Amino acid sequence: MSARNTLANIRIVLIQTSHPGNIGSAARAMKTMGLSELYLVKPKSFPDEQAVTMSSNATDILENATVVDSVQDALAGCHLVVGTSARHERTLAWEVLEPRECSQKITKQTKTGGVAILFGRENSGLTNDELALCHYLVHIPTNPDYSSLNLASAVQILSYECRVASETGDSQTKADETEEVATADAMEGYYKHLETAMIESKFLDPETPKHLMTRLRRLYGRVKVTPSELNILRGMLVAFQKKK
Repeated sequence: MSARNTLANIRIVLIQTSHPGNIGSAARAMKTMGLSELYLVKPKSFPDEQAVTMSSNATDILENATVVDSVQDALAGCHLVVGTSARHERTLAWEVLEPRECSQKITKQTKTGGVAILFGRENSGLTNDELALCHYLVHIPTNPDYSSLNLASAVQILSYECRVASETGDSQTKADETEEVATADAMEGYYKHLETAMIESKFLDPETPKHLMTRLRRLYGRVKVTPSELNILRGMLVAFQKKK
């Protein structure tokens, strides 16, 4: 697969961006590195002339951007989801990668399907619910005395690393390392089914769920479930529910 085809399978997702200029600057950052798929989740203002101005002639990225109402809609069809985070930990420990390692995993996955990179709100980043949708987190190391990194700069850094990985052969893997995995929306359907089955069996108390579903999401995210394996898992749940 050529670098161009690899980059075409990478989707940049901006969540509830408050400043339209940041959307335009992100589009410019994407285009300079050869990325083209931009998804916007409930932007405060878009289309917007400020976005056009800040895009510096990357207007084709803006014109073809997909605006959606939810993060789940933005992830439809993707096989790998990476979330950006300014912090190394939240309530639960997440697998956090640096940009270079992350870009190698991304370009490996583009051989068999789409990848989404999530960028959260300018002031607060990604919520815990949004983090739960991710297979990995990526953290850009910065000066600890001045760690402020704007949205477009973060998009530029990760887009650059993905381009380098796609051009230097870092994405070359054995066939079994690039086996197709279930899409994010297919896995979301399974998680809802699993949660329902666990509640019905009283294994999960919806009043005190603790972090059970989040831990299960992380478990399956590490396994990288294939479509055929997902069919087996869904079939098992159906059988268990019928037995009950």
